Amino acid sequence: MTKTTISEVHKFVGNEVTIGAWLANKRSSGKIAFLQLRDGTGFIQGVVVKSEVPEDVFQTAKSITQESSMYVTGVVQKDDRSPLGYELLVKNVEVIHQAVDYPITPKEHGTEFLMDNRHLWLRSRRQHAIMKIRNEIIRGTYEFFNNNGFVKVDPPILTGSAPEGTTELFATKYFDENAYLSQSGQLYMEAAAMALGKVFSFGPTFRAEKSKTRRHLIEFWMIEPEMAFYEFEDNLKVQEEYVSHIVQSVLANCKLELKTLGRDISKLGNIKAPFPRITYDEAINLLHEKGFDDIQWGDDFGAPHETAIAESFDKPVFITHYPTSLKPFYMQPDPNRNDVVLCADLIAPEGYGEIIGGSERIHDYNLLNQRIEEHNLDPAAYKWYLELRKYGSVPHSGFGLGLERTVAWISGVEHVRETIPFPRLLNRLYP
Repeated sequence: MTKTTISEVHKFVGNEVTIGAWLANKRSSGKIAFLQLRDGTGFIQGVVVKSEVPEDVFQTAKSITQESSMYVTGVVQKDDRSPLGYELLVKNVEVIHQAVDYPITPKEHGTEFLMDNRHLWLRSRRQHAIMKIRNEIIRGTYEFFNNNGFVKVDPPILTGSAPEGTTELFATKYFDENAYLSQSGQLYMEAAAMALGKVFSFGPTFRAEKSKTRRHLIEFWMIEPEMAFYEFEDNLKVQEEYVSHIVQSVLANCKLELKTLGRDISKLGNIKAPFPRITYDEAINLLHEKGFDDIQWGDDFGAPHETAIAESFDKPVFITHYPTSLKPFYMQPDPNRNDVVLCADLIAPEGYGEIIGGSERIHDYNLLNQRIEEHNLDPAAYKWYLELRKYGSVPHSGFGLGLERTVAWISGVEHVRETIPFPRLLNRLYP
C-alpha cells in the first residue's frame, strides 16, 4: 500500500494509492458515486463505479456523510476537467469516523453562523485557499528577508510602554506593575538593529480599537523590519521590493488557490517595483479634484480617501511626508520642512487601504527627548529607548506590514475576518 497526499498524487499517475481524507461533499448518479475528498493539502474527486468495486464498498460510498473521515484507496488518473488535473478511481473506502449532522452544509449560511463555526468553516475550499495564500506570504517573507541579510528577532508581547501611547492598548497587571499587550515591536526592533544591523520580526499585535470596518482586527500579525544606516529613500526601496516579492511568490505558487477564489490575477501581475509616490500635499490636492472638498491639510485619511487615491494608480502607492501632528513621536522631521515627517504609508490597490506604515526614525537624542515630552509620555518608561540615541546613534528606518490586510488584498477577499484562522473582532472572542 502506497500512502500519499492529494498534493502529491501527480507522482503516482496510473498507480494505486491510499489517502487519508474527509468527505467535503458527494453526489451520485445511480451506478456512480462522486466523492469530493480533502486531506488538508488539497481537494480531489474520487469516482466510485458500482460495477468495479464490491457491493459493500459502493454502499459505503453512497451512504457516507459529509466530513466523515476515511482511508480511500484508488488509482490516480489524469483529468483535465479537474482543477487539480487528477482524479481518483476508487477501489476501497475504509471509514474511520462517521460524522453526524455536520452543521455547515452546501447551502448559504449567514456570516455570524459561519463565524460561530469558524473551527469548522476553515475546512471549506475557500477558507483553505485563503490560508494557503497566507502561508505562502509568510514563506515568501522569510525568504525575502533571509536572502537580504536580515536577522529574525522576537520582541516581547508584554511591554511596559507603548510606541504610540496607551489609549488603544490592552492593559494587564504584571505582578505589581502595569503592562500592556504589544501594539508593535518597533521600539525593541530599533534596539535589535543597533546590535545586528538589519532585523525583522513577525508576531501578533493588539489594538483595543473599537472599530467594525472590514479592515480591522483586534489581534493581528505584523512583519516589522528595522534597518541601521538606512535613510528614508532606502526604506521605501526595501518596502516595494518586499511587497513585489510576496505578490510574485503567491502568483507562482498559489495558482490553484487564486483560481478557487476567483481572483483576477492580471491585476497582481503588474505588482513589481518601483511603486508610484505622492506626497501628502499632493494627495490632498488629488482628493479635492475627486470631490472630497471637506478634507483639509492636517486631516488624516479615512478608508474612502485611501480608496480614491489608490484608484489613480495600478500599483500600490506611497503617500509620503505626512504632517508631524498626525504621526507618532519617533518619526524624523523633514530637514526642509518642520511641519512634516519622513514617513510613508503604502496604500494597496482595489480599496484595500494601508498595508504598510513606515518612517525614518529620529536619531538625535535631544530631539527625541523633546518629542517624548511634547507627547506627555513617561520619560522613565522610555529611558532605554533614549539610550539608543546616547550610545552610538545612527540614522535608521523601518516599517510594519499588516499581514491580514495584505492577505485580503492579494487573495481578493472582502473582509479581514477571513484572512486569519481565528479572528478576534470587537464582539467576538469565540471560538
